[in-house]
Amino acid sequence: MSNDAAFFRRQASTQRSAAADATLSNVRERCERAAASWDAMALRAERTDKLRAYRQPIARAEADAPATGALASEAGPIVAAE
Repeated sequence: MSNDAAFFRRQASTQRSAAADATLSNVRERCERAAASWDAMALRAERTDKLRAYRQPIARAEADAPATGALASEAGPIVAAE
């Protein structure tokens, strides 16, 4: 299964179309629930991608930093000298 948000959005759209075409109420409700689930998966995938993009440069910088025993994220804010 793909973990791509666009794939999840396409699946949600497919389920919404199926719900619109359904003549039985239980089928329509099942398709609507499936569309809501696909939308939720798309949101999670987008959030994961956003967090990954934010964290990658930090992890790369920490990996490239000399081994001082403290991670850059633990060092605290950098304050400019006056």
